[in-house]
Amino acid sequence: MASLNKVMIIGNAGRDAELRYTANGTAQSNFSVAVNNRRRTPSGEWAEETEWFNVVLFGDTAERVSQYVTKGKPVYVEEIGR
Repeated sequence: MASLNKVMIIGNAGRDAELRYTANGTAQSNFSVAVNNRRRTPSGEWAEETEWFNVVLFGDTAERVSQYVTKGKPVYVEEIGR
């Protein structure tokens, strides 16, 4: 039977993307994404929660993304693994 894992993160960049290179010369970019959620508490009041996700990219994608991702900018990250 086939399986599929899919992740979609839509939020705002928590920090500027940092571009580094591994020992063998592969580009690596790191940044965080904040996703805000409003929910009603049992007492009936609205509470805002923020979930943080760390994103790591490699190769050409890392080099391209590091030029555009800056703190506060809206981002959409999607990963499909099989």
